[in-house]
Amino acid sequence: MIRSSVTIAVAELKIAYRNQWVVTAVALMTLFGLILAFAGSAPAGTLGVDRLTLTVSSLATLCVYLVPLIALLLSYDGFAGEAERGSLPLLFTYPASRFALLAGKYLAQLVILAIAVFAGFGITAGVVWSVDGGSSDGFALLFRLQWSATLLGAGFLALGAALSAASRQTGTAASLAIAVWLLAVVMYDVGLLGAVVADDGGTFTKSVFPWLLLANPTDAFRLFVLQAVDATVPGTGPQAAVQMLDVPAFVPVAIMTAWVIVFLALALASLRRAEG
Repeated sequence: MIRSSVTIAVAELKIAYRNQWVVTAVALMTLFGLILAFAGSAPAGTLGVDRLTLTVSSLATLCVYLVPLIALLLSYDGFAGEAERGSLPLLFTYPASRFALLAGKYLAQLVILAIAVFAGFGITAGVVWSVDGGSSDGFALLFRLQWSATLLGAGFLALGAALSAASRQTGTAASLAIAVWLLAVVMYDVGLLGAVVADDGGTFTKSVFPWLLLANPTDAFRLFVLQAVDATVPGTGPQAAVQMLDVPAFVPVAIMTAWVIVFLALALASLRRAEG
């Protein structure tokens, strides 16, 4: 099973390389990272910290929007595209289980995403360091950002795989992916903010809101990264959320990991129901 998954993953990576997905993803992460690094770290001198540390804080906000979007774009047509082209039944005839097929495609997409995150933000950090220098704390925060952003993306890759496996047309899968991105990344926080304003400091704000915030992997990721930034640079983290959500660091990581497990299980269930 492992050999089949690796074989499928290598084939998918070759296709992604020919389609310039790797280059495009790295270029997007680098471009937006550099823009945000030099536009969002202007107060570094005022706060008395190095530019790289504040850059990590800015990149965390970028990751919340860009990483899930790239992950969904990578995964939404993984199975829907095969079904639309009529090649999915052929794949099911190969001497590989449906689990191996899912694992192979998912692994290839995860490798592409990890390369984009680590290379894109690594290039950004290198440019910032060459311009401004800084302390080793900034690199420790950067690594925390990189691997947790990859985990965040892994959850949305799994979500995209579940949507794709449940769809039979790429148009349907794409529409669902964009709708999910808008709901999870944009509208969720807007809805919570509206509820907090309506509650006016009541029970919802104090007892319910923090846990609903943590349940969203994008907010869990942001909290995980910015807790470390806040400890390094007091006053820069999400103070209210950090104070209300006084939880160990493994809790946000567990939330993001749970998304991976749940949606991969849903994707596998859809594939097993599909006609071979």
